[in-house]
Amino acid sequence: MSAYKRQIRMTMTLGMLSILAGIFAHLALTDIYHGEADLTLEWNVLRACAVIIVMFIALALATLNKAMKTA
Repeated sequence: MSAYKRQIRMTMTLGMLSILAGIFAHLALTDIYHGEADLTLEWNVLRACAVIIVMFIALALATLNKAMKTA
């Protein structure tokens, strides 16, 4: 498999993980809004979700840049 196809597959995988991260972020924010006693886990979930989404955006931009150069 070429490096280009592997990069596309990685982008698609991170895209799916970003959708799951959005769902988990929503659940964490709902708990924060309702004022749970200990919010450490919820804030850590939000941090992890932010990292996944930022990685997806960076990889998507890199993949699009590579596609634009080859087109």
